Amino acid sequence: MLSSGEQRVALIELFTSEGCSSCPPADRWLTDLQEEPGLWKDYTPVAFHVDYWDYIGWKDRFARAEYSARQRQYVAEGGANFVYTPGVFLQGVAWSNWRTGKPVKTDRSRVGNLSVSVDGGFAAIQFNNSRPTPGQLTAHVALLGMNLETAVRSGENRNRKLHHDFVALNVVSIPLDNTASGYTANTPLPDITSDTNDLALAVWVSAGGAQRPIQSVGGLLRRR
Repeated sequence: MLSSGEQRVALIELFTSEGCSSCPPADRWLTDLQEEPGLWKDYTPVAFHVDYWDYIGWKDRFARAEYSARQRQYVAEGGANFVYTPGVFLQGVAWSNWRTGKPVKTDRSRVGNLSVSVDGGFAAIQFNNSRPTPGQLTAHVALLGMNLETAVRSGENRNRKLHHDFVALNVVSIPLDNTASGYTANTPLPDITSDTNDLALAVWVSAGGAQRPIQSVGGLLRRR
């Protein structure tokens, strides 16, 4: 069972690409969060590989068009002025302080407990929100690849071996049902094709058709 607690666990999103020569430092920064005490307690990291760099000579095997669309939607919602990589978002808003090397500071307001249990390839989700929330609540479930490496053979990162963690291998979204015991949902885990023995899980909740997360939770599923 993974549980966020009542205080907000921020969602950190990195929009990145193996075809972008500016992205490896951001990828390393995200990897280094594994050594920080705030991991899973104060924030949940997810790396979304975008596909709009694929044309330049290297097709990123982790890239999905829907991840590019997610970044564009943040621009439409006012979370950023334009689409770029590497783009780091903290709670749905572009955040450049990752470059300073300082610890991530998050808003630890009480927003409600988000919990998820995994059994037999299914996830059971419950959210007991502390604040009234207008509109439909949606849960997003992502399987994250850890300790991944790619030998890039062309494009801007040609002849480099890139290391990745917290990579969104697939995401499923499901409406939450408003029940007497809170908001709940049950869903199969996302299908993945990447060959990795190291997996983590990230779950976050958003409201009213907007992408900006309300609460998140995450943790490791398995390690070699």
